[in-house]
Amino acid sequence: MAAETDWAQLLELARDAMTYAYAPYSNYPVGAAALVDDGRFVVGCNVENASYGLGLCAECGLISSLIAGGGGRLIAFACVDRRGTHLMPCGRCRQLLFEHGGPALLVATEDGPISLAELLPRAFGPEDLHAADAS
Repeated sequence: MAAETDWAQLLELARDAMTYAYAPYSNYPVGAAALVDDGRFVVGCNVENASYGLGLCAECGLISSLIAGGGGRLIAFACVDRRGTHLMPCGRCRQLLFEHGGPALLVATEDGPISLAELLPRAFGPEDLHAADAS
């Protein structure tokens, strides 16, 4: 599926989502977009609040959109700031993306797409929980 990913379209969707960000405290809007295995696109933007540390990253909104839209597996992902510059997901968001895309999820970078496995090596995931249940 990676060869079929329209990265330019994905980045444009992330840039568009960024314009809806609610970032009155940091003034740092972020947008994210992903391709789902059924061909849909999902997007998210960051949402801050007065309790600073409780803000939601764009990836959180994207995952909520994925689940609310019926679920699926993420295939390709892009995240940008107001300049359209690629951003890497924070640790919490890498874990969220791993849960819904797995190690093969491709993440847009300035140097081209890389797998989530490269961004989150030796990730803890659902299989670890299932293995613990089987013991």
